[in-house]
Amino acid sequence: MSLSSIQNTLPKVSIVIPCYNDDQYIEQSVQSALNQTYPNIEIIVVDDGSNTKTKEVLKKIEPKITQLITQENQGQSTARNVGIKASKGDFILVLDSDDYFEASFCKEAVTILQTSDEVKIVTCQSILLYSDNTKSLYIPKGGNIKNFMYANCALGTSMFKKNDWASVSGYDQSMRAGFEDWEFFIRLLSSEGTAFVIQKPLYTYRKREISTTAKANKVQYDLLYYIFTKNSKLYQSDFDSFISFFLNKIKLAETTQYKYKNKIDYKVGTFILKPLRVIKSFFK
Repeated sequence: MSLSSIQNTLPKVSIVIPCYNDDQYIEQSVQSALNQTYPNIEIIVVDDGSNTKTKEVLKKIEPKITQLITQENQGQSTARNVGIKASKGDFILVLDSDDYFEASFCKEAVTILQTSDEVKIVTCQSILLYSDNTKSLYIPKGGNIKNFMYANCALGTSMFKKNDWASVSGYDQSMRAGFEDWEFFIRLLSSEGTAFVIQKPLYTYRKREISTTAKANKVQYDLLYYIFTKNSKLYQSDFDSFISFFLNKIKLAETTQYKYKNKIDYKVGTFILKPLRVIKSFFK
């Protein structure tokens, strides 16, 4: 049997890479997809309204990939959905355009999805790469819907079945501020299934100040409100844990505030500013 015949008997993996103004990193991201040891893959890059410099890089690498889709900027959720709709694979791997996978990820992830009906998401450990080139290890927890209700326990760039993506209507395209991958996983696991974590650092994630995650953390309470109300039936069914989550949030905030107010520099600053506040009050 020829190599091409063997490849055709294996389920196809579609690697979908949304790209927005990532001219510096997109080549490395695409190359990590090309380097996968799993033989039956396609690579779809969705240019989500990138700048001229990024478009030049995408034009250069277009002959290496299966498909380049260009659209006006509509956000990561829409770009992912557009790429997945255009895909022909049984399994989907989403990959951010500034990050990259190790060569063995697809092969290991497909094996897990093929051998377990329970697993709906395959993720892995990740190397966090900071702007000063220092690194740290991040280990997602994985698990079932109970694990995912109050935190994302998988990398946003994980593998799942295309049929499962379609069954929950894909990513929420209105979520342009972040957390869209977590909300998608909540719906994916809400009825059944688990997220499996490969206990190897097979992914490198760039920790950037302008990343979607960094932006999302600035508006996290608005995003949490949206996620909780959209999936309200799920949280109502676990009301005790829902209340505990919010009470712990309040407790943590109060503890942090107490520690801050008891720092010596805060006390000194308050002491120095107090006379100025008294003087200012006379002129009101």
